Amino acid sequence: MRLQHVTIPIPHDGSDAARAFYGGVLGLEERDVLPALDPARFVWFRVGGDKELHLMLTDETPADKPHYCLATDTPDEFAAIRQRLESHGVATRDGTQLVGRLRFTCRDPFGNLIEIAHLLA
Repeated sequence: MRLQHVTIPIPHDGSDAARAFYGGVLGLEERDVLPALDPARFVWFRVGGDKELHLMLTDETPADKPHYCLATDTPDEFAAIRQRLESHGVATRDGTQLVGRLRFTCRDPFGNLIEIAHLLA
């Protein structure tokens, strides 16, 4: 069993901000929404291989504590992403230190909580 995608809510007018944050700041590649779905209701991004982040345009408010985690391949990439987020005015916060893992959290422009982690060998 493995995770294939995560779907999170964003406001109906959030497509441009989502593309700027997820595509521009985080550098994720946008992908087409599957043909059976209405592309006016979703923005999808690739997150490493066949894994995806689905943003659903809805009136639903983001949850406060539930989150998803994006993992980096190297400690340098981990540090670069944090620097890039902060240089774009995105607040980052260290979480509880865990053995074998570097990590911090931030929120997307819509309030969704994101953990950025690097798993140490």
